[in-house]
Amino acid sequence: MNKKLFIAILFAVLGATVSAQTTQEQFKSRYERQSKAVGADGVGVETIIDKWEEAFPDDPEMFAARFYYNFSKSQRTELAPMACQKYLGQAPSVTLKDADGNDVNYFEDIIFDDDLFAAAMTAIDNAVKISPNELRYRYMRITALSAYEKASPDMAYRQLVELIDLETSAHPAWTLDGKPLEETTFQDGIAEYCYHFFKIGSDNGYEYFFQIAKKMNKLYPKNTVFINDIGS
Repeated sequence: MNKKLFIAILFAVLGATVSAQTTQEQFKSRYERQSKAVGADGVGVETIIDKWEEAFPDDPEMFAARFYYNFSKSQRTELAPMACQKYLGQAPSVTLKDADGNDVNYFEDIIFDDDLFAAAMTAIDNAVKISPNELRYRYMRITALSAYEKASPDMAYRQLVELIDLETSAHPAWTLDGKPLEETTFQDGIAEYCYHFFKIGSDNGYEYFFQIAKKMNKLYPKNTVFINDIGS
């Protein structure tokens, strides 16, 4: 074979190989399409994440995807009878009569697999370590902890306090979905967690709602949301 022809073919093959390599964005797109089609923990999702991690082991979006996979897989729901009118802010799924004719409320409750939940938290912790200024990862962690802790979101509350303290002491250059944060977005996010704690409807939920509202009102006295929360 002609030497120049051989070199040309070699470069063509190498070029095709390089162009065939999957980028981080392509892995993310494949993951999003698959999870949308079959669910966050559906068939084929973990395979995509595993290949994504093999190719890009330091991609925080890969760890976010693994968080969603494990967090979703860790949950199952069951109907449980409870002696209350609301549970975690929700009305009963169904009300039946007992043998004496009394109403018995049944609520949909989420039961977590501890090992899978721990795997989800490890994944999101890795995402936070790689991209500490991306607020979405921190919000994902706090939201997951609150769901896991149900009526007593102690760890979620502590994580939220640490986040507020970090904002006031270091003023990180936060991003949300990779874009610089707008001026009031941080406050808006904390206000949403205040509302969530209030909606839980438990003693701890109300207490944490009140403590966060007081802390934020002190830091941002011009934001009327938090003074209204204190009044509530």
